Amino acid sequence: MKYVNILFCAVMILFAAVQYNDPDALLWIPVYLVPAVWAGLAAFCIRSLHARLPQLLLGLCLVLAVLGTIFYWPQTPGFWHMEVWWETETAREGMGMMIAALAIGVAAMTAAMDAARRRRRDQGENSELKI
Repeated sequence: MKYVNILFCAVMILFAAVQYNDPDALLWIPVYLVPAVWAGLAAFCIRSLHARLPQLLLGLCLVLAVLGTIFYWPQTPGFWHMEVWWETETAREGMGMMIAALAIGVAAMTAAMDAARRRRRDQGENSELKI
């Protein structure tokens, strides 16, 4: 999962970078940088996501990203076709929100899997000490 999170981090940074000349760049740059930060933390500093506050913030960001995906869901028929999203801003925005939500979801899943793995390992060590 580390490499998937590295990929999402890089892609989200690139998405944010190409927003510099967009009229609504102040909205879309943070929309793409937030998932980049979560993916970067999941890839390089997973333990930082085990504390309660980061878990709550990650969950909140995931909920907001899913709601953003619903709000920006493209209404254009065939929005996934290149000729449509290449020409239609709303299709690109909706697909960008989908990718951002997916990136945050993968980071959250990575953090949850790592926390569960650590709990199992710690329980195994504690049971060995009692014997």
